[in-house]
Amino acid sequence: MKRFTIITAAAALLSLGAKAQTEVTAYTPGLTEDGITYFLPATSLRVVLTATKTHHTPGEFCEYAERYLRLRDVPQTAYDTWTIDDVKIVPYGVADKSKAYSIKFKQKTSAPYVSLTNDGRLLSVNAKSSVNDEQLPVASVTKVQQKTVNGADFKTEEILSAGSTAKMAELAANEIYDIRENRGLLTKGQADFMPKDGEQLKLMLANLDTQEDGLMQLFRGSASSETHVVVFDVTPTQDIDRQVVFNFSKYLGVVDADDPAGTPVYISVKDQKSLPEVVAAEANGKAKKEVADLRYATPGRALVKVFSADKEFVSQSVPMAQFGRVEHLGGELFNKKTTTHVQLSPVTGGIVKIEAERPE
Repeated sequence: MKRFTIITAAAALLSLGAKAQTEVTAYTPGLTEDGITYFLPATSLRVVLTATKTHHTPGEFCEYAERYLRLRDVPQTAYDTWTIDDVKIVPYGVADKSKAYSIKFKQKTSAPYVSLTNDGRLLSVNAKSSVNDEQLPVASVTKVQQKTVNGADFKTEEILSAGSTAKMAELAANEIYDIRENRGLLTKGQADFMPKDGEQLKLMLANLDTQEDGLMQLFRGSASSETHVVVFDVTPTQDIDRQVVFNFSKYLGVVDADDPAGTPVYISVKDQKSLPEVVAAEANGKAKKEVADLRYATPGRALVKVFSADKEFVSQSVPMAQFGRVEHLGGELFNKKTTTHVQLSPVTGGIVKIEAERPE
């Protein structure tokens, strides 16, 4: 067997002749007895937002932080803050119901097998598809693992036996000052009990740091974080100019598009007109008869931007089926003399690979 392989790089590959052995007609709803109905895709965009939610919990002695430790602006109530970590776009394919076709194989046509996605997009003909739908990012919440200390674990017996919260706070502050004094004496080599070597010194200083962090938490409070992934789907049918994808609030996270608490984040999609225009060929003043054969898409490119009033998150050129055109695959590739293997992109409908086998 002679085998040749063509990786699609240009549509010129497929300007094959008019004597097609395979009949392709526009789809009308209903079952076909002797054919296969498939869809070409439209390219959708999944906007994936990754944000961090930080929950701030006030300390037990927060109201005494300024009095005893000179700490200003210490939170007195619990609150949340949100920050945007990343925004990206992930293209994926959906069935374009306006581009549906039925393949009817006539006599003397090689019997093919066809792979389709669950929603009917054509993946391959006479080939096992190697380009399946990718696993799309989905919404999720992940707790951020942090090394934390519990301030209550560092309360001394004297602190615990104090008669009021104010007295407990005063004693805790005194303990913090004692820890700082001991750290200073250790680093100067003036402590009553000096370590024997450098490693022991590091261990003692680390232990003092942990105690101070725990006691300071009683005044400053603590924070815990979660990573949130939120997704939004957009399927452009034409250019999009500043369409609101979501609103984002520093204190509430993602909010409704009309919520004034949030700042809008927009998407724009601009057809880059990347494909040359096609002029229909005419013979004797009449348009050339359309060839009936396998259909595929030559995607165009669109410039996709995701941005807010003060920041651009994404600026990316994306191949998209709906900004391209539908092409024809010559029928001579599907006959008794040739077995043709075709793989299509589930995202754009473009040809990924063609491989033809001919008998010697």
